[in-house]
Amino acid sequence: MSQTKQPTNTGALGTLVLVFFFWGFIAASNSIFIPFAKTHFNLSQFESQLIGSAFYGAYFIGSLILFLCSNLIGYDILNKIGYKKGIIYGLWISVVGALLIIPAANANSFPAILAAFFVVALGFSLQQTAAQPFAILLGDPATGSHRLNLGGSLNSIGTTIGPLIVSFFLFGSPAAKNSVVTVTNINLLYLIVAGVFAAVAIFFSLSKKLPDGKNDEKFETANKAAGSLLIMTLLIGAIIVVGQLTDVPKLNLLIMTLVSVIVVLFYSNNSAIKNDAGWGAMKYEQLIYGMIAIFIYVGVEVTIDNNFGALLKNPGYITELGLDESEISKYISLYWGSLMIGRWTGAVSVFNLKGNMKKLMMIVVPFIAFAVVLGVSKIYGNDVSDLYGYAVFIVIAIATFFYGQEKPVKTLFAVSIFATAAMLVGVFTTGITSVYAFMAGGLACSVMWPCIFSLGVGGLGKYTSQGSAFLIMMILGGGIIPPIQGKLSDFLQSSKNAVEGSGIHNSFWVAVVCFAYILFFAIAVKGILKKQGINYDDAETKGGH
Repeated sequence: MSQTKQPTNTGALGTLVLVFFFWGFIAASNSIFIPFAKTHFNLSQFESQLIGSAFYGAYFIGSLILFLCSNLIGYDILNKIGYKKGIIYGLWISVVGALLIIPAANANSFPAILAAFFVVALGFSLQQTAAQPFAILLGDPATGSHRLNLGGSLNSIGTTIGPLIVSFFLFGSPAAKNSVVTVTNINLLYLIVAGVFAAVAIFFSLSKKLPDGKNDEKFETANKAAGSLLIMTLLIGAIIVVGQLTDVPKLNLLIMTLVSVIVVLFYSNNSAIKNDAGWGAMKYEQLIYGMIAIFIYVGVEVTIDNNFGALLKNPGYITELGLDESEISKYISLYWGSLMIGRWTGAVSVFNLKGNMKKLMMIVVPFIAFAVVLGVSKIYGNDVSDLYGYAVFIVIAIATFFYGQEKPVKTLFAVSIFATAAMLVGVFTTGITSVYAFMAGGLACSVMWPCIFSLGVGGLGKYTSQGSAFLIMMILGGGIIPPIQGKLSDFLQSSKNAVEGSGIHNSFWVAVVCFAYILFFAIAVKGILKKQGINYDDAETKGGH
């Protein structure tokens, strides 16, 4: 990318990070909307997770369409129109999606709700693809990671306050204990969301100082890789059709979907090893393992969140009667706030602190972030006294961050062990201890994205950009793994001997398995890269997704 050293365009950056904020705001808010939709539309746990499938499936479809079209015509479409216009077009698509939620709610149509969320996320897919390289263009390339870290921090703030604000719009304050949601509540919420996205799009369109955001990198086609991704898409589509037309158990079909993704990716890599012509980045084994890891990572991050609300409402889990819908927001907020805690800790490195001062800030900053999360929740009207004990898990997380030393392999290894252990504690206990354990998944997830991403594209050379695009496609995991957990919950609960509510609690074994795979990836990819003469023990990782 050709670019001369330049001062940061702070005005443009300020507007851009607002877009980062709303990605987190909307994505985290789904965890409040999902339990509402389950009750309002009388859905099973599996059916309620289709909101996540529509949302994260759109990321895959949007990225795939962009790649396939670019591959077909022989040049990068996004680079042709510029990152600035890519963000603008993505914002307007999300505006349309947010507005579509209003007539869908008025019609009391859950399929229409799913379609609207798909359109919102389709816009997000284009925005995310364009915004990250655009952030680098807004100043000195050498400090581009700093701007991305800032965007990630704002994204985390959005994930923290999003559930609180959406809960307020839908249910009012916790003191009101109002579980009755009217169409007026929904209309107002998404009208505001659409208005904000439209305002940002107009600002970007009218600003003459913003660069178009183009680069001079040559686009290299990968016809066989494109074919492989298309086959994967067709297989997933066929499984969906079978699910609609037959009585084949949904859990079986979901597992078939997961297996299809894994089989297609490994088949592609094995074929590329024999003859790499036309396969592009897919000839690298670390990328294939990384694509599965991103799939699993996004899936587990989302599935904990999307199923957590239903678990909290479960009688006997944290309270005798279970929590009211208006009372669960503080726990959802702290789960997503845990990602902010971890990312703020990672951002300490941005300031080039040395020695004891850096160590001190890595201890102090997580608790500052923790205080911010609790403070926001308290301002909203929540009693946060039962959340103070969560500090124990923050201390454990800090210890894992110190062990990792900002090295992707060591960090991923440590936090994967931490996350797997936390999920086991969550599954085998109840009450506040279990709640803490499941929320701790957010602490682990906070640093997983940059670790997996850097390891997945390590050694790709000229294929790095293409490999990055393939990794982003694997956000698809957020649309597949949550329904797997939801269906597993329904299946376990249907057992004759099942205790009331045990299905949703035991379904969190899905999270255990997911984090265990990420642990496996950390171990396996180190060996893969060493065979290629790449030692990531000396590398550092910063930032977050």
